[in-house]
Amino acid sequence: MTGLVLAASHGTSSPEGQAAVRRLVERVADSLPVRVVGCHVDVEQPDVPTALGQSSNEVDHATIVPLLLSAGYHVFVDLAESADASPVPTTVAPALGPDPRLAAVLAQRLTEAGLRPDDSIVLAAAGSTDTRAVGDCERMGELLGSHLGRPVSVGFISAAAPRLADAVSAARSRNPGRRVLIATYLLAPGYFASLAGQAGGDVVTAPLLTAEHTPLELVEIVMARAVLATA
Repeated sequence: MTGLVLAASHGTSSPEGQAAVRRLVERVADSLPVRVVGCHVDVEQPDVPTALGQSSNEVDHATIVPLLLSAGYHVFVDLAESADASPVPTTVAPALGPDPRLAAVLAQRLTEAGLRPDDSIVLAAAGSTDTRAVGDCERMGELLGSHLGRPVSVGFISAAAPRLADAVSAARSRNPGRRVLIATYLLAPGYFASLAGQAGGDVVTAPLLTAEHTPLELVEIVMARAVLATA
């Protein structure tokens, strides 16, 4: 008997987003010496309880790694409840963010989008009603600002303030005449990424993952979370 890593993403109806997350899970599976199974909190199947049930006869313990950028309801409630109800001992690892390696990926996306020295930057986060998740995103804005050596403000697409469009407007007011770049702090393409593109930025970066590109930093973070949870 051996261990199991469940890579649990939110889930999306976007075929491009599904492909991007699937490639990440495949890269992690190629790099870890244990079985890695992709599953989802919402939208897609298999969900986490199903994935645990299907594999319980083959393993003696499991680790759920949230493919989520902040730790809110899904981590503290949904995944925790799935772990408690699991037929084998199961641990929930920390969320992927905040992490300095994510700042490096965000900075690369900004460079690819044509970042200029005088651009204003707004980090676009999904948002949450959980203040812990909001705090994680604000911390990620600080990490990106430190990486770039310039201020970064944070706006939320849903459920938290400031709303992304308001954060973009505020950035314009602070620096009249300058472009505002939106750094998309979302794991993969999907509905929220499309909303980020409608928030009024002059340029909007691609999410952390795309169907064509899986940053090594994301693979390393998922692996590190899995190892940390079983240490």
